[in-house]
Amino acid sequence: MKDLKDYIEKNKERFLEELFDLIRIPSISSKESHKDDMYKAAEWVKDCLLKKGADKAEVCETEGHPVVYGEKMLDPSLPTVIIYGHYDVQPVEPLDLWKSGPFEPEVRDGKIYARGADDDKGQMFMHFAAFEYLVETNQLPCNVKFMIEGEEEIGSPSLGKFLEENREKLAGDVILVSDTAMLGADTPSITTGLRGLSYCEVHVTGPNRDLHSGLYGGAVANPVNILCDMISSLIDKDGRITVKGFYDDVEELSDEERAEMGRAPFNEEAYKKSIDVKELRGEKGYSTLERTGIRPSLDVNGIWGGHTDKGAKTVLPSEAHAKISMRLVPHQNSDKITRMFKDHFLSIAPDYVKVDVEFLHGGEGYVSPVDTPEYQAASMAYEKTYGMKPVPYRSGGSIPIISMFEQILGIKSILMGFGLESDAIHSPNENYPLFQFYKGMETIPYFYKYFSEMKK
Repeated sequence: MKDLKDYIEKNKERFLEELFDLIRIPSISSKESHKDDMYKAAEWVKDCLLKKGADKAEVCETEGHPVVYGEKMLDPSLPTVIIYGHYDVQPVEPLDLWKSGPFEPEVRDGKIYARGADDDKGQMFMHFAAFEYLVETNQLPCNVKFMIEGEEEIGSPSLGKFLEENREKLAGDVILVSDTAMLGADTPSITTGLRGLSYCEVHVTGPNRDLHSGLYGGAVANPVNILCDMISSLIDKDGRITVKGFYDDVEELSDEERAEMGRAPFNEEAYKKSIDVKELRGEKGYSTLERTGIRPSLDVNGIWGGHTDKGAKTVLPSEAHAKISMRLVPHQNSDKITRMFKDHFLSIAPDYVKVDVEFLHGGEGYVSPVDTPEYQAASMAYEKTYGMKPVPYRSGGSIPIISMFEQILGIKSILMGFGLESDAIHSPNENYPLFQFYKGMETIPYFYKYFSEMKK
């Protein structure tokens, strides 16, 4: 790629400021109060694509937040790469844990700190910069389309219909995504597997109002206590989920496949140190990378009820609530698992409380073959810029729309992530190393080059 490194070096400060402009828009998709910000972010993305060289770009309405579509079509006979990303971000609470404002981006110790710095504004913007370079230097070897949505962090509820209604517009050869992580800055990897997701909210109701814990305590069931008991029963002493039938469709990998996964470099002591825990815990008989890559899991993401403000209030709460997510592996169906979980949770509820299970969102897992042109092109691109062949890696995360792309559009995706485990996505002090930010811009153009050559 002619003058690629020089181009990035010459424009890196401008690229950083452009990203900061996008980050400053608090596009939190899960909060109605940020609806105007979602449109502001969508318009920003549209304008950016036009400035970078797209022939056209538009903000497309959906039943929820808009999707931004853009394209540069050189020749219908050339391959077409579709860039997927999302401009929405996670909520930022607890605010008091942030060392700088979540929407006031700043660079400290060689890292960008802000909500969306990595997930996914920073990684998405790398594609905009790489696209600019290819257009400006007249080296773009294929057609490019952009599909940038605003609901990924809430499960992409509107994207399926958008895909169905725009099949012809979204015709292409591969969907290129940077919304995942690498094993390390010195260990490039390509995500070849994602877990699916079933996300529910459970509600336990006892008496018809909050009660005085002195007058009623010991005589009336406390919904918070009951909820804790019910949740604790969902995982046994060996780390296995107790929902009946939960493992029926889980694929058991062969010893050979597990040995191949074990080639991925992993330092357990460094892993524990990075999250400040003394020991790790999970399903018995599996390694840490297997537990997050090829095995399902169940976790409480939030729990509340009764008095949670500062100070004392002697109350026996009327209600208790929890958010529970289940990460699923390929072949587990999210709708089926949700039904199983609901039936199980209702079945273990004692008679002295009322229980309800509400489904919030979910999606299916995904496995990408390593013998396809898109994988080989990505592998060659990483090897070109990082100086070593990337490791195929199954991630514990979920991007439910990846399987949806294949189901509706019939197009495979390749997950070229540049984030790191230490980037604290979804947490306070989310960050993204400048090295990865610029290295992504350097690597992506080579994917276009190699993929286009293979598709000739």
